[in-house]
Amino acid sequence: MKILDLSLSVSEKTPTFPDSPIPQVIEWSSLEKDDYNLEMIFLSTHTGTHVDAPYHFIKNGKKIHEIDPSRFLQNVILIRLKASANYSITKSDITSFEKKHGSIPNGSSIVFATGWNENVERKNFFSANPGLSESAARYIVAKKLNLVGIDSPSIDTGKNKKFIAHHILLKNNILILENLCNLSKIKNVNFNLVALPLNIKNATGSPVRAIAF
Repeated sequence: MKILDLSLSVSEKTPTFPDSPIPQVIEWSSLEKDDYNLEMIFLSTHTGTHVDAPYHFIKNGKKIHEIDPSRFLQNVILIRLKASANYSITKSDITSFEKKHGSIPNGSSIVFATGWNENVERKNFFSANPGLSESAARYIVAKKLNLVGIDSPSIDTGKNKKFIAHHILLKNNILILENLCNLSKIKNVNFNLVALPLNIKNATGSPVRAIAF
């Protein structure tokens, strides 16, 4: 079985949202002092490649530990879009894909490959990323999809400060997977995805090790 890693590595150099903590991996114990090595990690639950639980934006939404793990193991539909800065993915983008590849079944999971993750080291990575328009988010809700992923740091565009897509999707219990990478290496429209979060009590999200196979 060939495995493809779709996750950013986590370190002090991992790009983070403005005002979010910089990840730290801190030595806690060492072979020299304690006969074993051990680290302490300090990071946001939305560091690197991560999943958003509904509670991230919805007051009574599900928290990460309350979500059935099977929702993170899915056969996924990959929608390719070469998106420029602040590109707003529309309902028309999705329906155009459906005209070519067939209707996206209700309850499916989809991932948008925009190519934006290639800009991960640029200053505008967080401020100009592509994301979903309101029309696209509402179409996804109408489809009752399980999960929506993207290779940019947010499902909302960088210029959208009201987080409209987040609110629409999470209010309807649709999971959000952000900051994927290496999607250009996937050649098929469908692939198997595993993106399991940590079982963190009462958390709004979690870093994941996302893989395709």
